[in-house]
Amino acid sequence: MNLNKLIEESKFNFLQLIDLEDGVVEVKMNRPEVHNAFNDIFIEEVNSCFSNFNSVPDITLVVLSAEGKSFSAGADLNWMKSMVSYSKQQNQEDSTKLLNMFQAMDNLKCPLIGVVQGAALGGGMGIVSCCDHVLSSDRAKFGFTEVRLGLVPAVISEFVYRKIGYSQCVSLFASGEIFKANKAYDIGLVHQVVSGEDLEEAKNNIISQLKNNGPMAMTSAKSLAKGLLNFDPGFAQKRIDFQEKCVELIADTRVTNEAQEGMNALLEKRTANWIKDEN
Repeated sequence: MNLNKLIEESKFNFLQLIDLEDGVVEVKMNRPEVHNAFNDIFIEEVNSCFSNFNSVPDITLVVLSAEGKSFSAGADLNWMKSMVSYSKQQNQEDSTKLLNMFQAMDNLKCPLIGVVQGAALGGGMGIVSCCDHVLSSDRAKFGFTEVRLGLVPAVISEFVYRKIGYSQCVSLFASGEIFKANKAYDIGLVHQVVSGEDLEEAKNNIISQLKNNGPMAMTSAKSLAKGLLNFDPGFAQKRIDFQEKCVELIADTRVTNEAQEGMNALLEKRTANWIKDEN
């Protein structure tokens, strides 16, 4: 299959594939009315899309962008409504599908360029962390907001840790702080910050730059960099074990009283019961 045929045959509800020519394809998340939030269909479509890319030899570069004001707000509120009544087993199955989506993005052989025009929050931070080079508008905001709902960013933690390290992870995971693009740049989450008006030009510039490189060399360079993570002979098994623990952790966390209260508070547009009224 070639790129043209892949685009012709792809039928997505929430993604748009755009041929930028010369082996470059743009994947545009297209749920602007809910800030490109995840639901089960979105997760399956992203997983399917990125899983197929490695079997298309003429794809040499993938650009990931989003329609609307936000890059991705994480979990869809309507999807979260169903989670409130999920059993632990259902939560594990659901979280495994989410992990598979991030792995499909992370396993992309060619470079993945992220273009962040707006807020990236919660699970949206996992998408940012799976991108190899991230361009950000100076208007974008970032945050691991899960703790505000009594949850934890378990599934995305591996991908985030590789980007920003332990110190930033423990600080930002625990605080739920929403921070600006300049801080995201300082901690290594994004690689370039430009004004919103210049974001499209910056995207075109990085595409032009990478198109001057040998496609096979870029694939090998990415593989080489990822191989640096594998110095420990037991890394592969440890990674699998860790991922399984992350899936179990979020499943356990979602069914706690605190998480149930946090999600219900969000859905009911009220303050969670652990927030004390200081008046």
